[in-house]
Amino acid sequence: MNTDANKKIGFFGKLKKGLKYFYEEFIKFPAFILAHPIKGFDDFKRDNRGKWSVAITFIVVVILLQILKFQFLGFLVSDRNINDLSTFSEIAYIIAPLVLFAVSNWSVATLFDGKGKMKEIFLMISYCLFPLIFTNIIGMVLSNVLVAEEMALYHLVTSLGVFMLGYMAFFGIIGIHEYGLLKCIGTIVATLVAAMVVAFILLLCFNLFQTIVGFVYTIYREISLRYL
Repeated sequence: MNTDANKKIGFFGKLKKGLKYFYEEFIKFPAFILAHPIKGFDDFKRDNRGKWSVAITFIVVVILLQILKFQFLGFLVSDRNINDLSTFSEIAYIIAPLVLFAVSNWSVATLFDGKGKMKEIFLMISYCLFPLIFTNIIGMVLSNVLVAEEMALYHLVTSLGVFMLGYMAFFGIIGIHEYGLLKCIGTIVATLVAAMVVAFILLLCFNLFQTIVGFVYTIYREISLRYL
């Protein structure tokens, strides 16, 4: 009896501890950053508060919401067909910009004497997805209950999510790299330019790869038709 009671106490104790950890790290701290970005990102960097488990969870949730939009977003704001869903494309749609931003910002920050590491930059921008999770959920619900004349409210909510993401990222760059206001703005502009350059180079490489594959495949077909 005592053993069973101890197991129950141990289970509930672990459950309580897990729920407390989830609340502290997945809700309370990101919400604190959103409300107090300067102090929040200062704690994020100096106390190593950024956690991979939280960052990856936020990314996965945003990807899932992006996929769920195909099915549950109201017809007034979306005409996408569930049959057109490409899971790989939706994953790339979220992850590619995050990686591109982290690489571009890190490369620019090395020239602007930034203090942030690539790991910190990626964790920071992943934490900035926090408000997007809630606005996407609210937006999906609103898209199914509002009439056409009220769709401005839906667009307000979704735009607010994007604004808060940018708001957190702006102060995140200041906190991670220990920049002033003007230097942060200059870094953001340079990051956008670097991201476009990197994207252009990747596009060229992909096009070159496709050309080479097509050329090799053409030679293979010619050899197959002539000699095999």
